[in-house]
Amino acid sequence: MTESHAEHVATVVVGSGFGGSVAAYRLAAAGQRVVLLERGRAYPPGGFARSPAELGRAFWDPRAGLHGLFDVWSFRAFDSVVASGLGGGSLIYSSVLLRKDERWFVDEQPLPGGGFEAWPVGRAELDPHYDEVERMLRPVPYPLDRPGYRDTPRAHAMREAAERLGLTAQRPPLAISFAPEPGAEPEPGLPMADTDPGNLHGVRRRTCRLCGECNLGCNDGAKNSLDHTYLSAARRHGADLRTGHEVRAVRALARGGYAVDYVVHGIDGIDGIPVPDGDGGREWGDPDARREDGGVTSGSPRTSGSPRASGTLHTISCDRLVLAAGTYNTVSLLLRSRRNLPGLSPAIGSRFSTNGDHLAFVLRARRGDEPRPMRPSRGPVITSSVRLPDELDGVPGAGRGGYVQDAGYPGFVEWLVEGAHAPQGVSRAARFLAGRLLDRISLTPDPSLSGAFAELLGDGVFTGTSLPLLAMGRDVPDGELRMRGGRLDSTWTVKGGSAAQFERTRTLMRQIAGTLGGGYADHPLWHRGRVLTVHPLGGAPVGRHPGTGVCDPYGEVFGHPGLYVADGAALPGPVGPNPALTIAALADRMCTRLLEDRPATPRAVAHRTYPRHTSLQFTEELRGRYAPGADGSRTEPFAFRLTVTADDVDAFLDEPDHEARADGWIDSPSFGGRRPVLHGSVRLFEDGHRTMRYRLHFTDADDHPLTFAGRKDLVPGTPARLWTDTTRLTFRVLDGHVHEPGGTGAGLGTGTAHLGATDLARLLTTFRTTGPHGTAALTRFGRFFAGELWNTYALRRR
Repeated sequence: MTESHAEHVATVVVGSGFGGSVAAYRLAAAGQRVVLLERGRAYPPGGFARSPAELGRAFWDPRAGLHGLFDVWSFRAFDSVVASGLGGGSLIYSSVLLRKDERWFVDEQPLPGGGFEAWPVGRAELDPHYDEVERMLRPVPYPLDRPGYRDTPRAHAMREAAERLGLTAQRPPLAISFAPEPGAEPEPGLPMADTDPGNLHGVRRRTCRLCGECNLGCNDGAKNSLDHTYLSAARRHGADLRTGHEVRAVRALARGGYAVDYVVHGIDGIDGIPVPDGDGGREWGDPDARREDGGVTSGSPRTSGSPRASGTLHTISCDRLVLAAGTYNTVSLLLRSRRNLPGLSPAIGSRFSTNGDHLAFVLRARRGDEPRPMRPSRGPVITSSVRLPDELDGVPGAGRGGYVQDAGYPGFVEWLVEGAHAPQGVSRAARFLAGRLLDRISLTPDPSLSGAFAELLGDGVFTGTSLPLLAMGRDVPDGELRMRGGRLDSTWTVKGGSAAQFERTRTLMRQIAGTLGGGYADHPLWHRGRVLTVHPLGGAPVGRHPGTGVCDPYGEVFGHPGLYVADGAALPGPVGPNPALTIAALADRMCTRLLEDRPATPRAVAHRTYPRHTSLQFTEELRGRYAPGADGSRTEPFAFRLTVTADDVDAFLDEPDHEARADGWIDSPSFGGRRPVLHGSVRLFEDGHRTMRYRLHFTDADDHPLTFAGRKDLVPGTPARLWTDTTRLTFRVLDGHVHEPGGTGAGLGTGTAHLGATDLARLLTTFRTTGPHGTAALTRFGRFFAGELWNTYALRRR
């Protein structure tokens, strides 16, 4: 591929989902020149596939000539569906906008398989940004109490089931317009009033028709999706929205800023979409404006800049780059671009979760001896939400919480389900065909077929009394996304730490089915050990430092000023409820900080040359006993887990103190249970001494400062001492934050901790490097450590 002449702008946003749309709007409104690159096309009301032929091509796979809405990913233990189009996931989501529960913003919560989940932002910090997003997306609960909406049986059924189980069913906020304008009475199918920020598609919208088609794309424009809200507002502020533009790579520039390489897809239908502007309207590209070289003009409002030929690699540079291409694509971009983003955190790919997504079904619900109607095709996809308590809510032994929601679907799906339902459907068809054969050989055939056709079609009881259920919750973010054979791969599996959480939500779903007098069934792939998810999260998590996160708490990538992650990849764990609102709120918070710190002028990012360092990281966990006080007469359990990071392996090995950063937690009843390490260091064989020193600053439950001072001493002797010396650590706890090994601090107690055989085996699997020459760096570290052991034991024996 040849590279065209690069253009330069202040900000490039990659992707137009909940993070990218918010960023494009906020930065454009602040006067930045913003270019948004979206690989998919725009979908005006009426533009979503419905016919079999249209749905058959409504998938994203450019290699197969498909540039549709649904992007299906399949990994070894789960399958996933995400979106490709202007508006990202908002085009196919169920419009639920729930805030993450306040108690679920955990800090240093241990995970079953090791490590911990940590959110470096709390609910109080995020609430103002939740408010801003809700102001734009205007969510309202389903108007079940209004005439014309009361006849939604599944909403009443969910409330009844929750009450019987001692839980509460709420009507969650939905980003759907049920009324033609705010404050008006809701009524299906009414033309909506034109409201600021207008409609970039130039097509009149209608209120929700209760057709259950939200997940296929709303052809009425009733969903307040991002194209109708944030992106319309961004365009009014001058943002350049370019559809059909797929980013392939990003790289840091030596002078500062970033280069973005992309290709343009010749997508049918992205041109010729009318978009209003201040002059009364113009069009997004001319469908006849195909270039002589076979390329197409941008599928967005016309902009100056480089020509964009389909199949050619183009480059745009920027001072600030916001990655919001969706979890899979953002993480893929970062992994593929690691050579050009030196020093990227070793946490890249970590903290992946599925947000606990699970699909199941209530089958043939009954009320006593009578079928219980559900009518899943009436209403939006979701009307109700039942919350499953969490141990963080103060419910001992509850485990990790979640939500179960009803799930409607389009009316035409009922025809498919009824027709495929066996054996009843087969027997009805057989009886119909047998009857027609008898008529043909009869001397007096019955000319009326109305009754026969009615029997053939059936009474619709199966679909009318059945209901899909959607679950989501706080599964364990212990998965990893990585490149394998040039493709994205994941280690996450439901059989890992998340098994208990999935079983809890399945139990609740089974109980809901039982209270409604129906049977229960998981989705078909569940019995093959596979999960279906529409909420992939993590892979480029926020954290307090590069040892635990790719980005800082505001989404800026550590070591790369001006590079941000603003989509689900930045989440350090599951949200619990539907994650869209939290992703958008975090992006809004990111933009507030970004605009406060850096003026909205071109080339605002400080220029720098990025060092090509290699970092190394490993995690160890030790357990033992602690004796508070001076006499040591009473002991109690004590444990700590540390992630040790040498940000520059060469410097770590060359400097005499061999000091690395340590992050993690200390767990002691005397100090209030599990307490995070605020600042920690580990020194290995400092100045040639055969000692490993640990110094960890933390606070007790009353925020009183304390210091953990530990050491492992290698005593020259026989090799038999090797195991004891390297796995046994003696320590003191000092009053205050003592900074130097010889610093003073009143001793509060002493203890001993040990690294067990199982813990050692786990430690050996945690070694990671990032940066150039990782294998060589790991080898050099190994030689250094093994050499010290050899000098201590083997040589002494001689």
